[in-house]
Amino acid sequence: MNLLQSLDYSVLQQCMHCGMCLPTCPTYVETKLERNSPRGRISLMRSIADGDLGVTRAFADEMYYCLGCLACQTACPAGVKYAELFETARAEVERAGVAAHDERDFWRWLTLDVLFMHPRLLRLAGWGLRLWQSTGLDRVLRRFHFLGLLPKKLRALEPQTPRMAQAFSDSLIEPVETPPEKKYRVGLLTGCVQDLAFSGINRDTADVLLANGCEVVTPRAQHCCGSLHAHNGAVEQARELARRQLDSFDLDQFDAVITNAGGCGSHLKSYGHLLHDDPFYAAKARQWDAKVKDIHEWLVHTGIRAPEHGAGVCEVTYHESCHLCHGQKVTSQPRQVLQAIPGLVLKELPESNWCCGSAGIYNITQPEQSAKLLRRKVGNIRATRAPVVATSNPGCHMQLVNGLDGSAEVTQPVTLLARAYRGKNP
Repeated sequence: MNLLQSLDYSVLQQCMHCGMCLPTCPTYVETKLERNSPRGRISLMRSIADGDLGVTRAFADEMYYCLGCLACQTACPAGVKYAELFETARAEVERAGVAAHDERDFWRWLTLDVLFMHPRLLRLAGWGLRLWQSTGLDRVLRRFHFLGLLPKKLRALEPQTPRMAQAFSDSLIEPVETPPEKKYRVGLLTGCVQDLAFSGINRDTADVLLANGCEVVTPRAQHCCGSLHAHNGAVEQARELARRQLDSFDLDQFDAVITNAGGCGSHLKSYGHLLHDDPFYAAKARQWDAKVKDIHEWLVHTGIRAPEHGAGVCEVTYHESCHLCHGQKVTSQPRQVLQAIPGLVLKELPESNWCCGSAGIYNITQPEQSAKLLRRKVGNIRATRAPVVATSNPGCHMQLVNGLDGSAEVTQPVTLLARAYRGKNP
């Protein structure tokens, strides 16, 4: 029995083939091919569950051509659980081994099995990359075309390497920080890429929480949330990382557990499903799901304290992280955070919830389609003429930085709010 056959069959039957998802799906809009649409992919999954089709390399290619942006879930009138179907299909692809080859297997082992399963090892790699970048060696080698000796795929990816932060989250945030007037006690998730490349945003998040009466507890050397594994068919590793995350937080002492990364947050809120049949963790996972809150969601729920000053910017546009808006259904709250800042004018972005092409590691696995989506997004951003674009996910943040190439500042709503709390000269 394959994994799609083990699914509750009613999940596969939910799709009515109405086509409401078609105009929201970036890959279908690009190709106009039925197999590249959500309902086409669900038909393939159902045929495999029925035993009419086998799991093939062509099926694997289709599942990995999907962005997993979940725009179809927002559009679907029948409430199809596409995220569950999509992750199960990719897990079956990996179980069947139809996409395996030596180079792919090596990179999956290095990232999914080694680096992202061992937080200290991941930070060591980040420290090495930071040293490489801070010495300017990367620029020197690029200038003299030494990097042309790399394999073609790595050579294309090297310019997209994110800049490592000068200090990681554990160096910037104390284990416990308490405001003068404490109203809530929250745990803060620091993430993986967020920790290595955007630790300053984690500091901003802590400052915003403190300014809104929250005592902030930040466990040390936190583990990966497992979203990268779940979205790429490594379900057992995703479950193990979920258990480690649950062990890091005493949920009974927190009013909420705060995440500031849209993609991570969407997965973090699904631990109850991921561990539903685990006799030791199922109950705690359900409690976890109820307490995990996106930072914008939490601020609006508890009431944002109005800043006295602006954030040093006048006009901002906002790009929505797919998994924040489609996965978590958090859409108005980031805009409310931005609109709470004195003097800031929010210019609505055309197609604000259309994927930018980052989509986890999609810009690595599908660089051509990712680049098309990025060009479309950059065009819309430039049409607003806003000098600043805010987003709420590290993958989107890096993708937009690469696409805009300095023509606009890329930041996040929580950073702008933190600047406003600190005063006119952040």
